[in-house]
Amino acid sequence: MKKDKFTIESIDEISKDISENTIVSYEDLPRYDLFLSQVIDYLNDKFLDEKYTNNIVQNYIKNEIISKPEDGKKRGYTKLHLAQLVLLSYMRPILTTQEIKKVFSLAFNDINDRDDDIISWEKAYKNFSDIQQDSFEEFISKQHFDGDKIDKIVEDMNLKKGEQERIKIFFIVMTLICQASAIKKLVQSIVDNYEDNI
Repeated sequence: MKKDKFTIESIDEISKDISENTIVSYEDLPRYDLFLSQVIDYLNDKFLDEKYTNNIVQNYIKNEIISKPEDGKKRGYTKLHLAQLVLLSYMRPILTTQEIKKVFSLAFNDINDRDDDIISWEKAYKNFSDIQQDSFEEFISKQHFDGDKIDKIVEDMNLKKGEQERIKIFFIVMTLICQASAIKKLVQSIVDNYEDNI
């Protein structure tokens, strides 16, 4: 997107693009078991802003955030592991490792025991995909900030023409950061308070 083409409407375009390219459907996850190096490559291709390493994934396994690989298999990482890691990737920017573990334990109890899962990982993944798609569509349809109000704030500052666009973008970004921060705090509070009530 070019700087001189930025408008409030362009945020809707960005949201639409994100919603169309954001999550891989469960059916499109690799069907065959993978080596750890293939898992790392897959995650780094899908999550460009993050850098996965063998150590990161192995630490998640060691701390029982995700399941252990299949015993005795060279290609011990299954579709289930990818589903866990993709969901974890969305949670990482918002929650701590221990908070992620708490959230996973709500639905899956002991991460290495499939028999005590309340729901399947496939069902969790598919429902997350649907919820995420809906949330982007709702984001597009809702007014998350008042473009007219921002325009008025900028206009009242009597800035030079070149500075107006920069300050407008600044206020839009700050508004979205405020919303993301509020959502993060809400999520953390729910996770913390639910554990206290168990």
